[in-house]
Amino acid sequence: MADDILNMQAKSWSPESWRAKPIQQVPIYSDLAELQQTESQLATFPPLVFAGEARKLKESLAAVAAGHSFLLQGGDCAESFAEHTADNIRDFFRVFLQMAVVMTFAAASPVVKVGRVAGQFAKPRSSPTEKQNGVELPSYRGDIINDIEFSEKGRTPDPRRLMDAYRQSAATLNLLRAFATGGYANLENAHKWMLGFVKDSPQSHRYQEVADRITETLGFMKAIGLDAKSHPELRQTEFFTSHEALLLGYEQALTRIDSTTGDPYATSGHMLWIGDRTRQHDHAHVEYCRGVKNPIGLKCGPSLKPDDLLRLVDLLNPENEAGRLTLICRFGSDKIVDYLPALIRAVKKEGRTVVWSCDPMHGNTITSGSGGYKTRPFERIMSEIRTFFAVHQAEGTYAGGVHLEMTGKNVTECTGGARMIADSDLHDRYHTHCDPRLNAEQAIEVAFLVAELLKAERATLPAPQARAAE
Repeated sequence: MADDILNMQAKSWSPESWRAKPIQQVPIYSDLAELQQTESQLATFPPLVFAGEARKLKESLAAVAAGHSFLLQGGDCAESFAEHTADNIRDFFRVFLQMAVVMTFAAASPVVKVGRVAGQFAKPRSSPTEKQNGVELPSYRGDIINDIEFSEKGRTPDPRRLMDAYRQSAATLNLLRAFATGGYANLENAHKWMLGFVKDSPQSHRYQEVADRITETLGFMKAIGLDAKSHPELRQTEFFTSHEALLLGYEQALTRIDSTTGDPYATSGHMLWIGDRTRQHDHAHVEYCRGVKNPIGLKCGPSLKPDDLLRLVDLLNPENEAGRLTLICRFGSDKIVDYLPALIRAVKKEGRTVVWSCDPMHGNTITSGSGGYKTRPFERIMSEIRTFFAVHQAEGTYAGGVHLEMTGKNVTECTGGARMIADSDLHDRYHTHCDPRLNAEQAIEVAFLVAELLKAERATLPAPQARAAE
């Protein structure tokens, strides 16, 4: 019976079928005619990514689900139009590459690199309105919808922003592809950047061993003739993009039918995810995402019950395809041990194939005592990652990824870390448009922790799986 229902639902799906469903977190546009005109124009634009790229990411995530690779997903909380510069994109890509190199060398694990970039513009909000000095206006929902400036004009949702987001995404993707394949991603460059971090870090002694190991490996590779000139795989990398599929009119406008398979793909990014606030099984966001063939992520918070998770897994991945579905767990360091085991057991019992990933950011947000800044204590972030790995080890499952809000800049938004950013330091470089992000040094500290945990996890794998992971 359940299979029959799912088959009927699959047949009735279309890129616009979400419009007949209830929807959460939707902006209210005053000019619906202009919105429709903008979406219609977007529907004629070239795709931002291609179906074949999304399929390649799905294959890579299938290897993660099998325990053979690790997913590194991260980037801005919310991309902004004002900070769209080549330097910002370069700095983000550089620190992301450093993190992947650390994980790969220290844990002998291939790393699937997926950025929260080139489309991460829309943000869900806990309240539709915001009050300042007695004035109430719509909440800031991301630059694709309205402006962070607290004014009536700025906070009014503007359809023309969809076009700006598309153009910025296209420009960002163009530069990222150049960085990934044009030599900037050369393994030797990434190692030199990491050496600078190790040298300057207050905890340099902890990281020197990994740095030395990479130096020795690169020296050996050169000695036997494996250099970047003769082996292009050493000077380029695969890099994918992702964002929350929140603004469904934009997603529908960029949905295309793949000419080689006849399947629908969201061409706004390689991977889309459904947020914790919009994952109702009978609502619009699940309806849209279940029909496109991209890899899909699902945020799992404390309110998600095991039975509800299984229903969502069946809706989003009815054929149980490896690499199709990533469960992004966001509980908080004080709640993860209470909620994660039950979800793992339910999915494992039903034989569902998923990638388990840890979002240690969203459940650890607090308000600082000085200045009222929203922040995230670094020790809580690290604690949730450690517990995530420990729970999976106890349950006999694979901790397959991390999902981070981070930047390549030296911001002061999350307290703690090797340089011990204090509450009183937050005002120095608090630049985020929405939620606090890890700075470059904190992000690399996370990479070293994950590498240690991965290495320990691989030591406990059964022999055939351990060999396959290598």
